[in-house]
Amino acid sequence: MTVPPAPPPSTTPPPPRLRELDLLRFVAAGAVVLHHFAGVRSTVWAGRDAQKIFPELAPVAHFGYLGVELFFLISGFVILMSAWGRRPGDFAVSRVVRIYPAYWFSVLLGLVLFLTTGAAVPYGPDDPDPVGRVLPNLTMLQEGIGVKPLEVVYWTLWVELHFYVLVALLAWRGITYNRCVTFMVSWLLLGAYAHEAGNAFLEKALFPTMAPYFIGGMAFYLIHRYGPNLVLGLVIGACWALGVHYGVQGISGLNAWPGVHEWVVPTVVTALYLIMALVATRRLAWLSWRGFTILGALTYPLYLLHEMVARAIVKQFFPHPILDRLTILPVITVAVLLAAYLVHRLVEVPLQALMRPRLKAALAQIRRDGAPASAPAAAPRAGSAAPAGHQAAAPAPSAVRRPAPERAEGLEGTPGATVL
Repeated sequence: MTVPPAPPPSTTPPPPRLRELDLLRFVAAGAVVLHHFAGVRSTVWAGRDAQKIFPELAPVAHFGYLGVELFFLISGFVILMSAWGRRPGDFAVSRVVRIYPAYWFSVLLGLVLFLTTGAAVPYGPDDPDPVGRVLPNLTMLQEGIGVKPLEVVYWTLWVELHFYVLVALLAWRGITYNRCVTFMVSWLLLGAYAHEAGNAFLEKALFPTMAPYFIGGMAFYLIHRYGPNLVLGLVIGACWALGVHYGVQGISGLNAWPGVHEWVVPTVVTALYLIMALVATRRLAWLSWRGFTILGALTYPLYLLHEMVARAIVKQFFPHPILDRLTILPVITVAVLLAAYLVHRLVEVPLQALMRPRLKAALAQIRRDGAPASAPAAAPRAGSAAPAGHQAAAPAPSAVRRPAPERAEGLEGTPGATVL
């Protein structure tokens, strides 16, 4: 019995870059940086309340943590766009190459800064020092095994990994418009059921308090790709309502501002959904300056590094006769931006170029069940006839036809296709 060949790689061209999303990602990262630098009792100031150090910025900086919600909305949009037409293995390779190089560097840099300056997240005297948490943190699975992250911001990466797993399952089934809608509605409902039942496993797997942002982002991408309709509008409306509810009722004591957050959080969350609606309907397509791509590239390393770099500088130089509170803020801001740029250019770009072809080769070997790659057959010499019993190869088509958007590449309709 012959084994059917694996499906060919997707010929769908990559989607055009949406530079407005690059700008929004940088704005979201900037909001989080401002929150940690001037809006909350963060690890940057060794337990001191940044709101008291910078009272002028505190009213705005306090709510900068809502930049994370914007990140999750954008992630729902971009990850679905990235996974469309891909098999799970291709999607996994793209995610590993994207998130791990800068992350590994940030973990190792955090260790170096602790060993040289003593600067680290002060979880408490009973917690192990950062050295004992480095190895679990390098996997990005630390929170799943009960180990505290080296940096507080790493918690969002664990949430993102949950989302990637769910999208990989959707890609394994085959991504189509109707399956996306079914997936989003089911996720929203099952998350509510899990919350009601108090099912710990499902609550961890479906993370219902954060899911509305990812689901909303996915719905916005479907609008961007296919246009709006009432069902997508209702899904987005439900996500917005739940996002506002969880944002107000589930606010942490650190971020609470009684009498203020009850109206600021709904206002900001509503604004975020409206902005994403403008992106989905292409009303922000005019934000196409190429510089936004650079800002987007700096976003991830900036998010990872900003607290650890600023913490080390503050520990060594603040308070200082020259660096008062008004000069230390621009110093650490410039420092973290420079660090983000250097990490992008010297770590992310070369490591991604090194990892991508090797991971793709490994994935191809896995799909062949470990068999060696077959050497291409030698082409017959010009003017010679094809060997007896063989048909001459058909000429290559002049252009590859792009598959219809309704059909998912890969598994659907391909008997015997490999899972990855």
